Amino acid sequence: MPIPQEIIKIKRNGKVLSQANIQQFAQGLTDGSFSDSQAAALAMAIYLNGMSVDEKVALTLAMRDSGTSLNWQGQLSGPVVDKHSTGGVGDKVTLMLAPMVAACGAFMPSIAGRGLGHTGGTVDKLEAIPGYSCNQSLSRIRQLLPELGCLIVGQTDELAPADRRLYGIRDVTATVESIPLITASILSKKLSEGLDALVMDVKVGNGAIMATAKDADALARSIVDTACGAGVPTRALITDMNQILGSSAGNALEVLETLDYLTGKQREPRLHQLTLELGADMLLLSGLQSSRDQAMTALQQSLDSGHAAEYFARMVAALGGPTDLLEKPTRYLAQAPVVLDVLAPAGGVLHYTDTVALGMAVVRLGGGRAHPDQVIDPAVGLSDIVPAGQQVSTGQRLARVHAASAQAAEQAVKDYLAACRLSVEPLATNALIHQRLG
Repeated sequence: MPIPQEIIKIKRNGKVLSQANIQQFAQGLTDGSFSDSQAAALAMAIYLNGMSVDEKVALTLAMRDSGTSLNWQGQLSGPVVDKHSTGGVGDKVTLMLAPMVAACGAFMPSIAGRGLGHTGGTVDKLEAIPGYSCNQSLSRIRQLLPELGCLIVGQTDELAPADRRLYGIRDVTATVESIPLITASILSKKLSEGLDALVMDVKVGNGAIMATAKDADALARSIVDTACGAGVPTRALITDMNQILGSSAGNALEVLETLDYLTGKQREPRLHQLTLELGADMLLLSGLQSSRDQAMTALQQSLDSGHAAEYFARMVAALGGPTDLLEKPTRYLAQAPVVLDVLAPAGGVLHYTDTVALGMAVVRLGGGRAHPDQVIDPAVGLSDIVPAGQQVSTGQRLARVHAASAQAAEQAVKDYLAACRLSVEPLATNALIHQRLG
């Protein structure tokens, strides 16, 4: 067995790591036989020299197998599916989609994450619901999924421990952006769910981690090729993130928007279209539907019949949340003491030029984390967001800021206005779905 520095040298010199080399690396991350400095050196060599598809498959599977994986064989009456987003501002699609696909006959055990930086985390959104616990053991997940159809929880210590250590090292060594390491990090956790199909939502634009079409395409292709190489049918949609998705950003506000969506009170058109498109691909890949039209119809019926809302309500109650959240959301969801309108300083067509800055405005309000241990204020954020491309008049409300203090609210208004512009020129239309791969 080679010593760690011999494995580092192989990749440093631009050569291909063997499956055994990669398995030794994953084992070393788990048992400590690779030091932090050695793991950092190999991460940097991978960042600089890349990996082949076979190497990425081997790394994904080795990190998955560093912990426990779920196996649903013979236990469920339908396929096991999931979706993953690379992150954006206001992206609450998982909260809506899980109960919708469950109502269509799939099972969705989604292992979700927390937000860091400008992107919100699904776990943070759900923890805005009083009592909802994302901390569930694998045995509890195994017990609940057959009963509930969908389950959105946080990562347990049992899943992909090698990835957890490697991510911490990447975070402090400027190797987070490595596409092979992003691919293996995402897929090692997702494949541990025991999936029959996976759909990826790769965001691109001025509110996404992948700001250019070239980078988004590279990541989408890497994920599809690697997941399929690991035996899980996978499709990736490259989708627009040049504005906030939906009409809110902030944890309790996004839960409220989710409830309004599921119950039919309000469905913002772009958010609705994206949810249906991702869900249709999940139903098609898993074999539950044979055509996109049929899949779209089934998903819409899950909403119109109220079944999707019922699945969401059962999941919330089973994980410790209130049993009447759908009926009395404002009784349970935190509300900020200060609400301030963002008013248009002039008339014109609304453009969002820096959606990352809008996400960071939510973070500064207290709705996100500047560091991993920061406590989040679930009540703060943005609501009633006017979509890009609309003609607005002077003094018209562009959004509402929800803040803990008047000073914080006033600063968020300034941040909001700095991230958009009003123009006499019409907005060039960004297609919601840029590309579909796989």
